[in-house]
Amino acid sequence: MSSPRFGTHVTISGLGLTLREWTDDDIPAMAELFDDPDVARFTPLRSPFDLEAARAYLDAARRARAEDRKIQLAVTSDGRTPQGEILLFRCVADDPAHRFGGPAAELGYAIGLRHRRQGLASRAVRLAAGYARETLGFSTLVLRIDPDNTGSERVATASGFELTELAPLSRGAVRDRLRTWRHVAGGAG
Repeated sequence: MSSPRFGTHVTISGLGLTLREWTDDDIPAMAELFDDPDVARFTPLRSPFDLEAARAYLDAARRARAEDRKIQLAVTSDGRTPQGEILLFRCVADDPAHRFGGPAAELGYAIGLRHRRQGLASRAVRLAAGYARETLGFSTLVLRIDPDNTGSERVATASGFELTELAPLSRGAVRDRLRTWRHVAGGAG
């Protein structure tokens, strides 16, 4: 089965959110949202995350999008002001997530410190999971979460994901720590 294409100019609305494309005007907001010790600890984003890092990040996101590897969307409540980000990217060919069958994609997210504890992450994950399944046709959706990131584990559970038996993965500086959570069809997402 071929892997779905991500498409262009994605906007997803629902659950009180609009997930939209990042723009050049968002660079200052990106620097504010992602220059956070927790974001640096649990994501591959560099620290400090300043305007230069935000510009490089947006450029890399656009290249990945042009190559149809992933989409990165700003999480907003009003369609304008970024409060975080949701990512959707296809799992590489040898990813253990393919054991669950069909085309597989991974979701990732980060919510700015000022915007946490409002249910933004779980709503964004549910919206993106619905889009990935219903619009793009991904049958397997996963999250990869460090076990010390209890907030993300709560988001996973609230979004219809369950912890799998797959061995923990390494990614970047994180060695053998990332546990795989799988979206359960018919779950909260």
